[in-house]
Amino acid sequence: MSRISIPISAITDRFNLGRFTEGNRMPLANRFSNLRPLGEFFDFKRLSKPENFGEVQSRASYNLGYFSSNYAVVFVMLSIYSLLTNLLLLFVIILVAGGMWGIGRLGGRDLDIGPIHATTSQLYTALLVVSVPLGIFASPISTVLWLIGASGTCILAHASFMDKPIENAFSEEAV
Repeated sequence: MSRISIPISAITDRFNLGRFTEGNRMPLANRFSNLRPLGEFFDFKRLSKPENFGEVQSRASYNLGYFSSNYAVVFVMLSIYSLLTNLLLLFVIILVAGGMWGIGRLGGRDLDIGPIHATTSQLYTALLVVSVPLGIFASPISTVLWLIGASGTCILAHASFMDKPIENAFSEEAV
């Protein structure tokens, strides 16, 4: 059987999603090198209610690009918070990562501990049998949905209510 290979550019070009994949090519150091200062990110003097939906779109479009690294930090902080409040999910993630790492460290050899003899496939099966029920019980789907809702609400609210800097507002009116 041959594998079906769909280039990502075919999807992003057709639906004009190129802006979502462009940021993925950026190294992590460059992503966080343009963090805006906290004083600028939390500038309460620039918070105001937009007059209409067009202004909301204009503000959100500008602020999502301008504060993108700050919003990434907000997402990471909310992710850490969600894992710290769902300790069972954190335990399952550590269990799976540690189990995969430990089985990988065997290098394909069998595990012999006293009278117990286990092959790598038995170890992977045991890890699967333990982690899947625990993973389902840890409710990762609700955690991910909470993370999407909380980060979307925080980020879009900030992007919508934060006014553009004065110099950018005047440059748009001239165009």
